[in-house]
Amino acid sequence: MWRPLSAFALFALLAGCASHDIDPRGYDKSGTASYYGSRHHGKRTASGEPFNQNAMTAAHRSLPFGTQVKVTNLNNDRSVVVRINDRGPHTRGRLIDLSRAAAEKLGMIRSGTARVRVQSLSD
Repeated sequence: MWRPLSAFALFALLAGCASHDIDPRGYDKSGTASYYGSRHHGKRTASGEPFNQNAMTAAHRSLPFGTQVKVTNLNNDRSVVVRINDRGPHTRGRLIDLSRAAAEKLGMIRSGTARVRVQSLSD
């Protein structure tokens, strides 16, 4: 008797605490991007996978893990497609943290940051 009741109570508690991620369809925002690389390489991301600075991935505060986004550097019009696999950026005023590989393709390694447009892609 107690086991099913306990399971139900736990489920109800977790459902009430579930995060309310934004719907990735139609996401289109501009802001500042930064990147992270060797210092974090191999460390676990918020999604549970190891961070690979050579992969085309990114950290975003609220987009669901696995969301594919097109990131365009507004200074040079270069763009890349990355998969969200981490949470961040943890610096105020930043929209997205990119892997080093993505930052290289966008031409922002030297500056460290860039003004970008982030657009979700449909499945």
